Amino acid sequence: MAFDYKKEYKEFYLPPKTPGIVAVPAMTFLAIRGQGDPNQQGGAYKRALGMLYAVAFTIKMSKLGEHKLDGYFDYVLPPLEGLWWQEGVRGINYARKEDFHWISLLRLPEFVTRENFDWAIRQATEKKQMDFSAVEYFPWQEGLCVQCMHIGPYDDEPATVSAMQEYLKAQGFEEDFVQGRFHHEIYLSDARRCKPERLKTVIRHPIKRKA
Repeated sequence: MAFDYKKEYKEFYLPPKTPGIVAVPAMTFLAIRGQGDPNQQGGAYKRALGMLYAVAFTIKMSKLGEHKLDGYFDYVLPPLEGLWWQEGVRGINYARKEDFHWISLLRLPEFVTRENFDWAIRQATEKKQMDFSAVEYFPWQEGLCVQCMHIGPYDDEPATVSAMQEYLKAQGFEEDFVQGRFHHEIYLSDARRCKPERLKTVIRHPIKRKA
């Protein structure tokens, strides 16, 4: 049976609808950076996701080709994730989507080395006849965070974020949006096929204990 990160690491992918604190360990991702409104038709965000998934599936489907990756195990592709920020804004201002900076992420299985990544980029470039140089090999340790499952449209996230902030105050913590720490979303639903009121999104914020 294929390894499913959502099922094996429920504390990171399937939190409850009430806030909680979690220490997120080191992971490695495929990543691509950009800026602008993610809802723009044919915009940079949509193009970036296409590139990200092309490389991800090159790695996943390598089991069918001649190039075998050491340590390969069959797995379910982990969910899309996104890091979001805006210059001069602490947290997120949902009314200013055109000002978004983002890093889109897909988690890599542990067997994927930098050499495997380089091979996948070359393979995708040859097959798709596209430039994949914007896709990065992205090791990252997120650290201590507050997180919560948000059910509903993305534009309704501020209510969930407010609940997370109130929880932090009661626990003696505060948000910690410093360099390299961002508003983080994990998308458990396909927005193209799911009704907005049923969308499931993990929201995660970096935290630190109050001085």
